[in-house]
Amino acid sequence: MMMTRRPQLGLLTLTLLCTLFSLAQSLSCEVCKDSGPSCAGKLKLCEPEKDACVTVVGLSTTGNRVSVDTSKSCMKYKDCYSGFISTTLGHGDHMVSNSFCCQEDGCNKGRIPTPEDNSTLNGLRCPSCKAAFQETCSGDQAVQCVGHETQCIYFSGIVQTGIINTRFATRGCATSSACHIQVGARVPSVTYTYELRRADCVPAPRPPGRAERRSAGWVP
Repeated sequence: MMMTRRPQLGLLTLTLLCTLFSLAQSLSCEVCKDSGPSCAGKLKLCEPEKDACVTVVGLSTTGNRVSVDTSKSCMKYKDCYSGFISTTLGHGDHMVSNSFCCQEDGCNKGRIPTPEDNSTLNGLRCPSCKAAFQETCSGDQAVQCVGHETQCIYFSGIVQTGIINTRFATRGCATSSACHIQVGARVPSVTYTYELRRADCVPAPRPPGRAERRSAGWVP
């Protein structure tokens, strides 16, 4: 009887040790969402595959409404970007965000700077569209890029809003920093989490005649 139990006990002990080791290696991050330039929450043990803590502060303009929101969570370090991203997806639909990624327990506590908004038109244009419940949109309209937005993006995939997952697609202008986002990434924003199945990023075309006017020493 003892001989038949020993292998089972050994396997059980090994399983428990592996579980404890896995828990010991997991990262703990502050997790919260709130309006305003910061938020505070409890430390949460991240899933084993998520090896980074992230803070995202976003300033968004929708029509005449301007809001600032903050999100803190766990995510994969390979998908995490520290820095500034600006996007314009349509007239009156503009967002700038500042993100910070780190890999130590509780390292995303505290505040990071709220991003500065630059809404000055820079002369570039990109196809523009937003679609819910589908992963394609035509981009028949054009949007004017602002600030340092020099890239045209086309992102689509799944957006998670609480326990609900829906398909989405969007086109518009963005800073080159948005091109760090790759297909397969799960990217948290201040309100949602996006799982990207398409992530195209190309330089915005120069308006006709712009290069000639610059070489002549005159830029509008």
